[in-house]
Amino acid sequence: MSAKPIKILLDHAHTKVDEATRRLGELLASEHACEVKLEMLIQYRVEYRGRFMQAAREGIGPDAWRNYSSFIAKLDDAINLQQSVVNQSKLQTATGQQQWMHERNRMKAFDALSQRQVANEQRKHNKQEQTISDEHAVKHFRPKEE
Repeated sequence: MSAKPIKILLDHAHTKVDEATRRLGELLASEHACEVKLEMLIQYRVEYRGRFMQAAREGIGPDAWRNYSSFIAKLDDAINLQQSVVNQSKLQTATGQQQWMHERNRMKAFDALSQRQVANEQRKHNKQEQTISDEHAVKHFRPKEE
């Protein structure tokens, strides 16, 4: 196998690793954004429930009670939905990590193959140089026939 096809494969593998790295970065950013949104919803629910409890202690009418209860139920639904989004995002990130590792291992394999080929070519070159050097030494030190 000549050096050019290995170089092409290695370059392609590097490109695939770069793409997988970029995609993983996007997935991690998306996961983080989903988690931040979930935390905001949870925090808002805690604050709103606190307001509801304060209003209940001070005495509120049935309509306000229904409104608070209804809104807290909607927040709970939103939190559950966002938790599902976070879980899905974590799965996508895990898949992206696996893809990145696969591409990185593939690139390492091509890199090892390339390094092995370079080492073999270097040994072959060194052997040729040694043969030429030996032949030159033999010619130089061989007694001249007269």
